[in-house]
Amino acid sequence: MAEETLGSPTPESGGDINRDPEEWVTGDEPMTDAQRSYLDTLAREAGEELPANLTKAEASEHIDRLQKSSNRLAKDQ
Repeated sequence: MAEETLGSPTPESGGDINRDPEEWVTGDEPMTDAQRSYLDTLAREAGEELPANLTKAEASEHIDRLQKSSNRLAKDQ
């Protein structure tokens, strides 16, 4: 019996670690607790209100957008 593995012995064609959230297999699931917490922090800093029922993909897109306008990443580097 073969041992179960993850991944592939050969790279995916066009395999990009930064896939579009819309292509995620679990993108339509509710956002994670970690996403909710970080998104809440970023949104508060930006003075924005966002729906609390975002999907993982939607939350990721908002996080990416808010990080670009946040001083948070510049301070961490």
